[in-house]
Amino acid sequence: MLDVHLLLVAVGAIALLLLLVIRWRISPFISLLVACLVVGIGTGMAAPDIINAIKNGMGGTLGFVAVVVGLGAILGQMLESSGGIQRIASVLINKFGEQKIQWSLGATGFLVAIPVFFDVAFIILAPLIYGLASKSKKSLLYYAIPLLAGLAVTHTFIPPTPGPIAVAELINAELGWVILFGAIAGLPAMILGGPIFGRFIAKRIKVEVPETHQTFDNESGSQRGLSFTQVMLVITLPLVLIMLSTLSPFIFEQNSTVFTVLTFLGHPFVALILATILAMFLTGKECAMSSRQLLNIANKGLEPAGVIILITGAGGAFKQMLIDSGVGAMLGQIMASSSLPILLLGFLIAAITRIAQGSATVAMITAAGLIAPLLAIQPQSPAMLGLLVIAISSGASILSHVNDSGFWLVSRYLGMNERDTLKSWTVLTTIIALVGLSTCLCISMLIE
Repeated sequence: MLDVHLLLVAVGAIALLLLLVIRWRISPFISLLVACLVVGIGTGMAAPDIINAIKNGMGGTLGFVAVVVGLGAILGQMLESSGGIQRIASVLINKFGEQKIQWSLGATGFLVAIPVFFDVAFIILAPLIYGLASKSKKSLLYYAIPLLAGLAVTHTFIPPTPGPIAVAELINAELGWVILFGAIAGLPAMILGGPIFGRFIAKRIKVEVPETHQTFDNESGSQRGLSFTQVMLVITLPLVLIMLSTLSPFIFEQNSTVFTVLTFLGHPFVALILATILAMFLTGKECAMSSRQLLNIANKGLEPAGVIILITGAGGAFKQMLIDSGVGAMLGQIMASSSLPILLLGFLIAAITRIAQGSATVAMITAAGLIAPLLAIQPQSPAMLGLLVIAISSGASILSHVNDSGFWLVSRYLGMNERDTLKSWTVLTTIIALVGLSTCLCISMLIE
């Protein structure tokens, strides 16, 4: 039977959370913790139980997320500082040629955003599209949209980027399945949202290169740093190890030595430690950097990761508070009685939260926290949990508009007004979200 009191507490806590983030611009980290207190007090939990729920939820989540996001941030900073990101871009553009430049930009964004945060990667690669647009005299969107599509897709779907990492941890999904389905859903989303939509919108919106960047020389720049092969080795090593660990139960006997070794090496901790050490070794060797310089690079990479780690931890505390207070079980029963498929349900919760408050990370964490109690009532297979991560991530990427920092980043760097940014960037994020959801639904029918 539905407990009206618990329902009112849940609705009030979520409404307060959104109000704090949207109306008063309070940090999502603080807002999530305030929502935890509201749930605990509103449901009559004892003070020690409220504190323990926050502590256990925060600690349990950060035990995994802090390590993975921290290592991923250092790895990305090493590739940036060694010139590896620019090397990927230059090699792919040369390989694809002028006629397929949009495809090379999409592929560049897709690969670069695996180890590097979206905004950092875009800022690094923005001069590349300035130079291309200056030479061709085409709309800047002709080059920017494919690059943004590749960056956005990987940032949304493929670990070790923080969003899917956080969702996977909150709903106990295996990263191997997330990587596999993220790539399957991401490629068509990148193609449709990148080269195809890029050609369409570039014919309708003429965006000139900002004056301060019109003299950019695309051929300039130092050739010192990691080679393309070295960069690809660093990027693919953790992905391959994690995938082998996920697939090993289907290939090897579970008591065999090979299975044990692959399971160990394929754990995200071990895989990312190995990749990070390799990146540091290659950066120090090829760029002639001292150990102190490498330490400074690593510390610089951890700076932006700190905020994401804390917000994710607060999301884990919110989830634990919902469970311990009994609100989670009540929400799970409501969702279980819904006729909506769990993938669509996760997508809609994330999408509504995203549109309301702007942050994709907060939308992912909120949706995962609300959907987790349902999984206790309706357990899902590892493959379906992997798909659920992608569905939630898809919903959290939809309709980026004026309350999203990414909207203003794109608008500022491309020199567009709000109207043109809505017509281009906002539509792009919506294409990615809908293609991602559609792919998940199609795969789920095959699995079932």
